[in-house]
Amino acid sequence: MTKSLIQIEDLSLGFVAKGGREAPILRGVSLELAAGETLGIVGESGSGKSTVALAMMGYLKPGLSVFRGRAVFDGHDMFALPEKERAKLRGGAIALIPQNAGQALTPTLKIGQQIDEALRLHSDLDATGRADRVVELLARVRLPSPADMARRYPHELSGGQQQRAAVAMALAGNAKALLLDEPTTGLDVTTQAHILEFLRTLAQEMGVAMIYVSHDMGVIARVADRVAVMYAGQLAEEGPTRDVLRAPKHPYTRGLLASIPRLGDPGIPASMPGTPPAVGSALTQCAFADRCALVRDDCRQRVPDLQKMGSSQARCLHSDKPDWPRPQTHREPDVQDASALQLRDVAISYSKPGLLDRVFKRPHKTPTVERVDFVLKKGETLGLVGESGSGKSTILRAIAGLVGTQAGSVTLGDDQDLTSSVSKRDRETLRRVQMIFQNADASLNPRQTIGEILGAPLRLYHGVKGSEAQARTKSLLEAVRLPARYISRFPGQLSGGEKQRVGVARAFAANPEVTLCDEVTSALDVSVQAAALALLTRLQKENGSSYIFVSHDLAVVRAVSDRVAVLYQGRICEIGPAADVYAPPYHPYTQTLMGAVLEPDPDAAPALLADDVTEKSPPATGCPFKRRCPRHVGSICDTTVPPRREMTAGHVIHCHLETRDLMPQPDVPDRTHVLAQPEPVCG
Repeated sequence: MTKSLIQIEDLSLGFVAKGGREAPILRGVSLELAAGETLGIVGESGSGKSTVALAMMGYLKPGLSVFRGRAVFDGHDMFALPEKERAKLRGGAIALIPQNAGQALTPTLKIGQQIDEALRLHSDLDATGRADRVVELLARVRLPSPADMARRYPHELSGGQQQRAAVAMALAGNAKALLLDEPTTGLDVTTQAHILEFLRTLAQEMGVAMIYVSHDMGVIARVADRVAVMYAGQLAEEGPTRDVLRAPKHPYTRGLLASIPRLGDPGIPASMPGTPPAVGSALTQCAFADRCALVRDDCRQRVPDLQKMGSSQARCLHSDKPDWPRPQTHREPDVQDASALQLRDVAISYSKPGLLDRVFKRPHKTPTVERVDFVLKKGETLGLVGESGSGKSTILRAIAGLVGTQAGSVTLGDDQDLTSSVSKRDRETLRRVQMIFQNADASLNPRQTIGEILGAPLRLYHGVKGSEAQARTKSLLEAVRLPARYISRFPGQLSGGEKQRVGVARAFAANPEVTLCDEVTSALDVSVQAAALALLTRLQKENGSSYIFVSHDLAVVRAVSDRVAVLYQGRICEIGPAADVYAPPYHPYTQTLMGAVLEPDPDAAPALLADDVTEKSPPATGCPFKRRCPRHVGSICDTTVPPRREMTAGHVIHCHLETRDLMPQPDVPDRTHVLAQPEPVCG
């Protein structure tokens, strides 16, 4: 390795418990990173991955202290520097790119103004020089029309463009290192693939070192040169990306990889049993011993040291033991012929006609969602996939009564009209349709206990009160595998995965007939995600509920769905049984999505088939995908709505291409077939 830019040397930090006892969060972590190198840090929530990354900036969360060791950046001992000196380095030589650029950017300031502010802090340029530099930085991160982008507000940019603007701001200080904390979580697969490709190029062209914190192994496989696997505040394994992901040594790494859904393997992978040791607890044995399928007596007698194993190192006494098993839950759907929900020719528009439009009877703007037509059967799961802005969440919100429909009908069961707003629905209709939101933090009242949160729907929909409500609440907690003692806790005392389980329990407290799942696993680590998917599958079978499942993760949708609808610009491009939609022939847009899926294999490079273009509104005529389609066949695509082609029973594609032409192009790998027999997670 060349000279290290960042060195973490035997770093232990944490908080001081009662009686002066050290309660460590990081335990003797040592890492190095060279200029131009990218280090991926992975692990479950609470493993210490973000803490060690922030320590590289010399940052400690309030209440934490360094017990021993040091963090060195470009020759500076970060924790020994005066705060003023550390502040000069942060945002300048080492910069942070947060998880949600949309929230990190100031909504009332234009993009150029925000980058200009960073330049004022970290450069000596005058106003004219800063203005030129703003445009140069926006061009460097490959934003189109950079001068125009500088004049826009954050809400006028797509999610991927906001993330690139955040990178431009970080580069304003001539950063030598970038710390990226889950920067693509919540982005759709194609936007994510373009962002990752851009980051790889940035590291190569500018020699910027990157520390990439993520729970997404596919992302790490794409961007990282080396991987550090964190568990219980320790390094469980560290080494070159290819070695760690293709031939993992530690059972924990193998367990993480076994928890990941795969495109060509439709089962729901089993999550690792148990939970990590409590934060700050003393370790007298292998931290993973209580969860490990390969545990031996000597694993419980001491804390293992890191062992050198070729080009990698792992904290395991038995890394040569058989591979971690990959059990799966294969869904056994109980789908009935009866209809749970029907959408017929639904159109939804966020724009409202103005006074002049009404007076002169001008045509209404092209709807955000149009011609959406499907039937959800009882006991069925329908997955909705597509890029951001494809209308997935808008359709859910219309079903829930949170936005109105412009045309068409939404019917619950055989005859219950759902086109009315949520405020006008009766209590029984509200009970029958429930929604599980993406962000449990935002959807749970932080001032209410878990018991109060779960008791509200029991009281509202079933009239259950007092001791019976408490008993039912405890049963709900048990159903989502949370201990009954959580009834008195507040949301802030729960982990992200636990809060998401409370959100699931709250929805099922109403005993709904239709459950709307909006990106419910996007922020969960892979093991908790596997547990959440198994939970949703079990509850569906026990309660007979029907699901509409929205996600950017095509492998997750494949694992839980009976049928899948692919949306682009609010129009259905393809719909049918999951097995048919995920195998050719398929719509060119479906192929684009498939080509951008990231597998946890550094040798499986994605094929980017469509340009990285943001479309502000659907086209008024022709195919909705016409402006980006790599298979565009001429004026018919521009002027005529694509015909409905039934490929097999129930599998419909809307495209002008003939059936024989819908097979993948020779130069584009058919990823579902390549991945149909996945390689073992351990070589």
